[in-house]
Amino acid sequence: MSVLSFTPHLHVHVNPILSPKPKPKPKLNKLRISSLQTFATPPPQPSFSDPFVLQLADSLEDSLPSSSQPLPLQKLRDFSSETLLSTPWPSRKDEPFRFTDTSLIKSSLIEPVSHSAQFLDSLDVSDDTQFPNLIFIDGFLKESVLNLSNLPDGVYLGSLLRASDRIMERVSKFIGDFKWGDLFWSINGMGAPDLGVIYVPAGCKVEIPIYLKYFSVEGGNEESKKLPISNPRVFVLVEEGGEVGIVEEFEGKEGNACYWANSVLEVVIGGGGKVRHSYVQSQSLRAAHIKWTAVRQESSSTYELVEVSTGGKLSRHNVHVQQLGPETVTELSTFHLSVTEQTQDLHSSLVFDHPRGYSRQLHKCIVAHPQGQAVFDGNVKVNRYAQQTDAGQLTRSLLLEPRATVNVKPNLQIIADDVKCSHGAAISDLEESQLFYFQARGIDLKTARKALVFSFGAEVIGRFPYPSVRKQAESHVKQLLETAYDSSS
Repeated sequence: MSVLSFTPHLHVHVNPILSPKPKPKPKLNKLRISSLQTFATPPPQPSFSDPFVLQLADSLEDSLPSSSQPLPLQKLRDFSSETLLSTPWPSRKDEPFRFTDTSLIKSSLIEPVSHSAQFLDSLDVSDDTQFPNLIFIDGFLKESVLNLSNLPDGVYLGSLLRASDRIMERVSKFIGDFKWGDLFWSINGMGAPDLGVIYVPAGCKVEIPIYLKYFSVEGGNEESKKLPISNPRVFVLVEEGGEVGIVEEFEGKEGNACYWANSVLEVVIGGGGKVRHSYVQSQSLRAAHIKWTAVRQESSSTYELVEVSTGGKLSRHNVHVQQLGPETVTELSTFHLSVTEQTQDLHSSLVFDHPRGYSRQLHKCIVAHPQGQAVFDGNVKVNRYAQQTDAGQLTRSLLLEPRATVNVKPNLQIIADDVKCSHGAAISDLEESQLFYFQARGIDLKTARKALVFSFGAEVIGRFPYPSVRKQAESHVKQLLETAYDSSS
């Protein structure tokens, strides 16, 4: 019988290991505080923090180039470093991490990937797509393979370092102005070596998708405890009436290398704008993959996310969407698959502050291993002035092994009194009646189970707006499920 667990697990403290040699006291503090006093947002007050976090922050600071950076990027780093001063490493006693064990990271030898131009330039990354793309290798933007074909006039795709003064000024208004990030958001903000930018001017509709490809090349093994960390970051700004499709693909090198990909994507959508966001994560099954997606939507804008996540021993996606105007549309569709001793975690937050907002969220997951786990924590907050909001949330989980575990927490917080909101959760194995239907037509039990399991996830996969992404995800999920069935036979 499958297990549905709602009780917190005990947290086992592991002594932190960051480097073979102890480092001196971190350097990120006094000089940075004075530079932050001019910002509109008051800096966090310094306090005693987790030594592990401070040592990690010090390692990140040492790995960054010493040359001066553009104001938006420097502002982000300064604010992130100050935030780390008072932020401890999360434990199972913290509600957001109640079911998510991060000891995989804390017990490893964390090494920020250092920039090496010669290494990046000599690395052969094949690009078989005709679409515009940005390629990140271990967090560093590889501009030597930057494809800018077929982009309309006024659209910018590339590093913040090479953006025009006008685009840099627009981006600067939003960078660092985010109050809901956690420790991992701040780690990325401090350790990001560059900032990829997608800029779509007002009224411009980009007909073809823009690809963001992230490759994790550096990696250790379980014996060495080495865990290289990369911090890729991308900012998307779609002005009023603009439209664009974005495809994010996360991959690791062949084999089960150990590494930590800590990514952030920020999206700002102007009034009447639209962003279609496709996200495919197939990292190493020994890796840690933690990602933030933060979206701000102006009035009458639309944001659509379709996600398929299958990789990582620890995989967590934090999604925060804030509707900043009336008649705004948000649609989130996610499918998580755990075929080994994996944790697939989705934490989402939707905030409604204006009338006639609309959202639909579908979360589906399959756990096909006795030590596999899925986590869903979905929060929908409808504030006082968000009257006539229409919000729906559904999570469905399929447990294929007796000791497989899923922890779900759908959550509605409603202050407005004229709304239509609903949520639901369903957790089960395959129904006998469905299997009987196949067997009655001469289809053997194993084939029937395979077909039903794949169709469970196909509902989300079929929502990818681009056939090439959809076909790739279908093939990858089928292969993983075949391997899972063969190992359990």
